[in-house]
Amino acid sequence: MLRLILGLALAYVVLALLAWLFQDRLAFPAPRGAVPDPAQVGIPNGERITLTLDDGTRLAGWYLRASGGERAAVSPGLLWFYGNGENIASIWPVLREFQPPGVALMVVDYPGYGESEGRATESAIYEGADAAFAALEARPEIKSVYVYGRSLGSAVAVHTAANHQAAGLILESPFTSATDMARLHYGLVPRMLLHLKLDNAALIRRVFCPVLIFHGTDDRLVPIAMGRSVAAAAAGPVEFVPIPGASHNDTYDVGADAYRDRVARFVLGRQ
Repeated sequence: MLRLILGLALAYVVLALLAWLFQDRLAFPAPRGAVPDPAQVGIPNGERITLTLDDGTRLAGWYLRASGGERAAVSPGLLWFYGNGENIASIWPVLREFQPPGVALMVVDYPGYGESEGRATESAIYEGADAAFAALEARPEIKSVYVYGRSLGSAVAVHTAANHQAAGLILESPFTSATDMARLHYGLVPRMLLHLKLDNAALIRRVFCPVLIFHGTDDRLVPIAMGRSVAAAAAGPVEFVPIPGASHNDTYDVGADAYRDRVARFVLGRQ
């Protein structure tokens, strides 16, 4: 019995140590993939871009000029932050389909993701987000910047909206915090070992621009209750839009035209 107890205790210590060592890798799996040329995938209004951080790290991304409508010359911009297992190479069809008419779109692979240099950490992805916001805002044709974030990207988007003058914030499947996600999915891991914050519930209290939140009703990875909690904590006006029948990774498909049109109305309706 003593050996069994000691064995279980040792296994728990090893589990806790592995969780502490690999939590960044779990949160940021950083899939690699070359950023395609927009023109070669049927997006004639797009171009590859490169951003350089203060330490010299280069991030690869896309800039899609506004097309259609009367606002093509001077337009709002939409800064897009994707989920933790995605990159531009995997989500470019979504970007093509969900770019609102008359709205420019920028997306940059997080450090360590896609074709970007560096290593994915919480501070690194925030630094990349700050650089992306500044780059989009500085373009002469951009008159306002809206920020979009899905899943992990919700934390990046909330950080960006809390620290910059965003015209609006769009979130999809936002979680409340890394601590709450660890409690939900890794209940045996001691909270004291968690250094990740990704605290949407706290940070969104500093976001005063309008907020639009989508969440699948059948999401088991990030339960819809978390999205409602984030909405309730928002300091500014917020609209919560449940997507009936959607789980965590099929919201684009299930939401379809209604999702895409709601994003467009949120951005263009404020111009």
